[in-house]
Amino acid sequence: MTSNDLDIIVEHLTKSFGGIQALNGIDLQLKKGEFLTIFGPNGAGKTTLLKILSSITKPTTGKAILAGYDISKDSQKVRESIGFISHEPYLYESLNALENISFFASMYGISKSREKAIEVIKKVGLENRMYDFVRTYSSGMKQRLAVARAIVHDPKILLLDEPYTGLDQHGSKIFSKMLSWLKTHKRTILMTTHNISEGLELSDRIAIINNGKIVFEKNTIEVELATFRELYFEKI
Repeated sequence: MTSNDLDIIVEHLTKSFGGIQALNGIDLQLKKGEFLTIFGPNGAGKTTLLKILSSITKPTTGKAILAGYDISKDSQKVRESIGFISHEPYLYESLNALENISFFASMYGISKSREKAIEVIKKVGLENRMYDFVRTYSSGMKQRLAVARAIVHDPKILLLDEPYTGLDQHGSKIFSKMLSWLKTHKRTILMTTHNISEGLELSDRIAIINNGKIVFEKNTIEVELATFRELYFEKI
């Protein structure tokens, strides 16, 4: 496998905050179109890893390359190549859905921002509510709109930080369907979550992070849910 086959390359990544070592030598590779889920307890380093990969914060040492761009040298190109989704949808509640997504489309320099916004809102199944204020949306609907925000510029890579947090069972099912749809459209996806069943069902590969290190990594097809639950609690 060559670097041309990979969308994410992480080598010896570390991050320290004062005397706290948040990441302690992370090595990861994701092939183009691959879906990797990383599990781990709170404070394990999941969010720190995604913040570094999305160029929100810089690593202490090591390097990461996304879509061919070094996060330390080409941060703007990295941001243009990724979509970021978390439990916080990053939407303007006083605007309607169409106004929200049109705004983000224009921020990415998309010329026909309104037309593009309508297109992605339809993809997430919210066309009947596109003129409603976001503050009237359920948590599940906000997450679907967050997907529209994240894909409006057609990114190659999606980074998902605990996207199931705050969703009820119905909202989780709808969101999982959205992720399945994204997977079939050959997006490279890196997700962190506590939701073991959903992570195993959606992913091509899984990993466990604890104390800033990857302590387990395997192809999902080789793992059974019951066995992995036991393994997960052993590793953390």
